[in-house]
Amino acid sequence: MIGLVLGETKLGNLIIGKLKLLKKKFIIIDISKKKIFKKNKNSFSLTIGQLGKAITILNKYNCKKIIFAGKVNRPNFLKTKFDFKALYHLPKILKAIKKGDAELINEIIKIFKAERFKILSSTFYNPELPLRRGNYTKIKLNKLSRKDALKGKKIINDLSRHDVGQGVVIRKGYVISIEGYDGTDAMLNRASVLIKRLSLKNKREGILLKFPKRNQDLRIDLPTVGIKTIQKCADIGLKGVVVKANQNIFLDRSKCINLANKNKMFICAI
Repeated sequence: MIGLVLGETKLGNLIIGKLKLLKKKFIIIDISKKKIFKKNKNSFSLTIGQLGKAITILNKYNCKKIIFAGKVNRPNFLKTKFDFKALYHLPKILKAIKKGDAELINEIIKIFKAERFKILSSTFYNPELPLRRGNYTKIKLNKLSRKDALKGKKIINDLSRHDVGQGVVIRKGYVISIEGYDGTDAMLNRASVLIKRLSLKNKREGILLKFPKRNQDLRIDLPTVGIKTIQKCADIGLKGVVVKANQNIFLDRSKCINLANKNKMFICAI
């Protein structure tokens, strides 16, 4: 039996679909805010503070392996009710949060490993999701965009010690916007404002680079790109999107490629 711990994500449904196809038995611990998986069989809607109950349920169904997928917003610790198990680990969790999301995820993994669960990658049963190395569109990564990609990679590596985001928007060597705790959409919105303000939208230039941070656990926290991201990049006049080969989650691949081709953009994994 496989335990799925799912937050706000489209990825969760893809994992569920693949497990059903493979006839794998699973249960769901639904910690999404809107309880989007509650209609599934063997789904248990819990809050982020019910750590003990989650572990009890996983043990009851003999789940030796766990997959974490989806975004979970940081809880309001003054309003969240914690069970005894969560309260026991709360000091370590609070300490990890101060260091950033990557350290928080690492601490959560330690807790589940101590309970003798094996953590599987979110793409373990969906190996088709990450892009392998290569160019996926009619438009290719040009020399200028490659320079922007190399600079973006260095920026993300340099910022890893501050646990800041997985994305950066760069245009002709200039950093337009860096992803923060508020995520990719907010970063692209900030980039849009600056590009319009500087009247840079006349020519399609610049890239969005989505790369994992050095200290993040790739079993849980892979950079994700989907159709909404490609549309935003097209709207603000970017030339393309670059991800790290085999270390990404690319949703709606065919739709994304078609949209990129329509807007004369590239999608590339390096």
